[in-house]
Amino acid sequence: MFDALSDFARLIAAGARLSRHDALIPEEVAHHLPAPARAAGALTRLGARKIDASGHRLRPGERLAAAFEGMSPAYVKLGQFMATRPDIIGFDMAADLGRLQDKMPPFPRAEAVAEIERAFQKPLDALFDDFSGPIAAASIAQVHRARLKDGREVAVKVLRPRIETEVTAEFRAFARAARLIEGLSPATKRMEPVRFIETLQAAAALELDLRMEAAAASALKDDLADTPSVRIPEIVWPLTARRVLTLEWIEASPIGDFAALAAKGVDRKVLARTIIEIFLTQALMKGFFHADMHQGNLMIDGAGRLALVDFGIMGRLDEETRRVFAEIIHGFITRDYRRTAKVHFDAGYVPKTQSIDAFAQGLRAVGEPLFGLAADKVDMSRVLQQLFDVTALFDMHLRPELVLLQRTMVTVEGVARALDPEINMWETAAPIVRAAIAEAIGPRRQLEKLRAATQKALDIAPLLPRYVEIIAAASAQAAAGPSAETAPDLARTLERQGRLTRAALWFAGAAGFVLAAALLAGKI
Repeated sequence: MFDALSDFARLIAAGARLSRHDALIPEEVAHHLPAPARAAGALTRLGARKIDASGHRLRPGERLAAAFEGMSPAYVKLGQFMATRPDIIGFDMAADLGRLQDKMPPFPRAEAVAEIERAFQKPLDALFDDFSGPIAAASIAQVHRARLKDGREVAVKVLRPRIETEVTAEFRAFARAARLIEGLSPATKRMEPVRFIETLQAAAALELDLRMEAAAASALKDDLADTPSVRIPEIVWPLTARRVLTLEWIEASPIGDFAALAAKGVDRKVLARTIIEIFLTQALMKGFFHADMHQGNLMIDGAGRLALVDFGIMGRLDEETRRVFAEIIHGFITRDYRRTAKVHFDAGYVPKTQSIDAFAQGLRAVGEPLFGLAADKVDMSRVLQQLFDVTALFDMHLRPELVLLQRTMVTVEGVARALDPEINMWETAAPIVRAAIAEAIGPRRQLEKLRAATQKALDIAPLLPRYVEIIAAASAQAAAGPSAETAPDLARTLERQGRLTRAALWFAGAAGFVLAAALLAGKI
């Protein structure tokens, strides 16, 4: 009961702030609503701020972003994740929220020091030779620059005081609101607001344990070890804990500083292709990707390498999802829309009651206008809007595991386009997509599957004769029972089948052993 009252109090306070920015029931959409909602909206807009300091009239998304920026960190994160769901809020609003920055006022250096000393049970001077004030403050944590005892320069990230309690309370209120929305409006169920909040909460939980961010950076560094054009900072594990993360300091220039890039001799066209290729390699080849690849998290170091930072938001795709996604992209690249449609159906993304041919026709309407166009002639947000319209028409439910992938794709496309407005996204993506498909369904992958299946057969084979003997004994026991006249015939059949099965199993085991030996020796 107390939690419910607390949740509603939080939601009412948030509603009041949103109203002051005309972001609760915006004037621009009110005419679509029933009369009672229009009346309520008119009341919420009394005294609302719709113009910024320069006299510019703010769009609904800009007003919502402004409202969120003055609220708790959980609302900043909510706004950032809402930007990943243009299918729900529209692409104009998603674009405005996509610029929402989680720059927050820093908390005192003394509190960060106390947190570090509490985490490692040592005074700060025993850990660092130098420790700066905050150099960047975000919604979840802030960063300090420091120097280790061995002279290495590092970045130290420290969570905000009491952030876990605050975020937990806010997400409980979000979840309650999402359940109310689903209950009041059945039409919203396709968009799955409850699952969206659950996805957001799970991502936030990972961000609140900096050991998870450290592990993500370490795993990504291993995944990209064979990519010399990319740099991931080293983690300083002895000085990393749940609320403190210490990692290598990278001296680098922001990717948006074109003058600095020119001074370093960086070819922006090559860099644009590199960013797309690295993202697709992460997502399609490894299944683990940096899901926050905006300009602020991409830098160029002194050697001209692309440096990735801030690993709080990461995405995962299992092997099957990677294969499906690669085949969908490949279908678009090769303009094989029926194959693309069939992949959707085989994966269960579209209900079997729908028509494959009609769905392929809808995909053709999305894909055909894109070919031969440079990036500056293609508005990817509009393309995705068309794609969402098609999927809605065919009752395709959105896949929560693809939410971060969709958002990151749009972000990466925007970064690449800023570097090279003429980049051809299809041509850049094609080699990685083909490699991903070959990796997923090519001969080498089939051999790996055969090797795994053979090994499993070898593990089970010694036990199978005993299983068959048990079955044979059970059949004999059934024959001795008085319950069925046909039991003797059944028993004889089962026993004969058992002998044949034993022989077949031993033969298969021997053949499997030979095959496995050949595979493991690299002879096949």
